[in-house]
Amino acid sequence: MKFRITTEQRIVLALLGLCLLGGVITGGQLYYRMSYVWMLFFVGNWVWSFYSLHGIGIHRKARTVRAQLGQVFEERFELHNQSLLPRMWLEVRDESTIPGLRTSQVFSQIGSREGRSYVAHTRLGRRGVFPLGPTVVYSGDLFGLFPQKRSFEAHDTLLVYPMVVEVKAFSNPVGPLPGGDSLRRRTHQVTPNAAGVRDYAPGDSFNRIHWLSTARRNRLMVKEFELDPQSDIWILLDAERVVHASLPWTTYSGIGDLLERSRKVKLPPSTEEYAASIAASLARYYLRNKRAVGLISYGEPRTMLPPDRGGRQLMKILESLALWKANGRLQLLGMVESQASQLPRGSMVILVTPSPRDEIVLATDYLTRRGLRPVVVLIKLVTFGGASGMDTVAKRLKVLRVPVCQVAKGDDLQVALSSF
Repeated sequence: MKFRITTEQRIVLALLGLCLLGGVITGGQLYYRMSYVWMLFFVGNWVWSFYSLHGIGIHRKARTVRAQLGQVFEERFELHNQSLLPRMWLEVRDESTIPGLRTSQVFSQIGSREGRSYVAHTRLGRRGVFPLGPTVVYSGDLFGLFPQKRSFEAHDTLLVYPMVVEVKAFSNPVGPLPGGDSLRRRTHQVTPNAAGVRDYAPGDSFNRIHWLSTARRNRLMVKEFELDPQSDIWILLDAERVVHASLPWTTYSGIGDLLERSRKVKLPPSTEEYAASIAASLARYYLRNKRAVGLISYGEPRTMLPPDRGGRQLMKILESLALWKANGRLQLLGMVESQASQLPRGSMVILVTPSPRDEIVLATDYLTRRGLRPVVVLIKLVTFGGASGMDTVAKRLKVLRVPVCQVAKGDDLQVALSSF
C-alpha cells in the first residue's frame, strides 16, 4: 500500500501535535488525553481503511463483445463482499476507453457475504476495439482520511463495427452473361456448378460426398465445384490521409440518447466514418445477393481481402473496417494501378472516396481499359469542411458513363445508396 499524506491527514496530525505541545508546555492532563484521542482516531481510521477493500471482488458481464456504431452497449457489474466485515461504502468506476462511458456507481451499507449489482448502458459513438476495463473500486474510512483503491484488469475487449444500413438496391454489373462473365475456376465453396469428382481428403465435408460414384468405385468420392458465372465485387476504399476531413463532434451522452434506442442514429461528421459505413453496407448488400465481395484499402492497417461469399466473409470485412484508419499515403490512382492487374476481367470495382481530384477520372478510365467495370461513390468533402470540386468530378465521370453516387454530410445513407 502506497502511503501519501493528504490534506485531511495533515490536519489531524497538526491537532495531535498541538495537543502534545500543550501538554508539554502546561503539563495539563487534558492535553495529553486529547492527544491520545487524536492518536487513536488517526490509527483507527488507518486500520479501518486498510481492511476496507479486503475480500472485495467484482465481475462484469457484457451481453455481447461485438456491437455496431450507434447501438446501446449493455454491461452488468456484480460487486461481492466475501469477507465477514460489513462495508460502509464502495465506489465502482469503469476506466475503459469507450467514448461517452458513464458507468460509475456508489454502494453503501454492504453487509457480510453480500453482493450488489447494476447495469450500465453506453451508446457507442466510435469504431474500434476497446478493452472492458480496468475496473477500479474505491473505499476508505468513514472520514476520508485514507482513501483506498483496487484495480481489476480487463479480461475482454469490445469490437465496435461501422454502422451498417439496409441497402435496397445498388448498381449491378452488366456482362456478356447474366450477372457477369463466365468464369471457369475451381473453388472450395459449394456452388450450383458441379465440375466433377475426386477422391475424399481429410477435412472434406460429408455433404460433398457423391454417393453414386462412391458405390461405383468402392471408395469415398467428393464433388468439386466451379465458381458461379458472376463477376466479383471489389470495394476499393480510399485511405489517403490528406483527402479526408472531419468536423468537431461529441459522443453520445445523456439519458435521452440511451432511452431513444429506436431513433435514427447519425454518423459522426467524418469522411472516414462515412467511408467505412458505406463500404460495410455495400459489402452486406452484395453478400446477401450471393455475390463474392473483396475489400482493398491502403490505410492502417493495410487491408486486402480476396473475394468470398457468405456470413464469414461479412464478418471479416466488418472486423477489418472496425480497425481501419484513413492514415495512408498512397493516392487512389496509385492503389488502382497497383491492384488492377490482379483483378479478373469483368469484375465490378466500387471506388469509395472523398477526394475531389481529377485522379478519380483517370482511375476509372484505367479500370475500364483493363476490362473492369468501375462504380464511384463520392463523399462530398466540402460538406465536411474540406475542399470543393466534387461536382466537376461527378460531371466528368458521367460523361464517361461511369455510375456515380454522391453522399453529403447528414444524408441518410440508406436512401442515398438505395436510390442510386
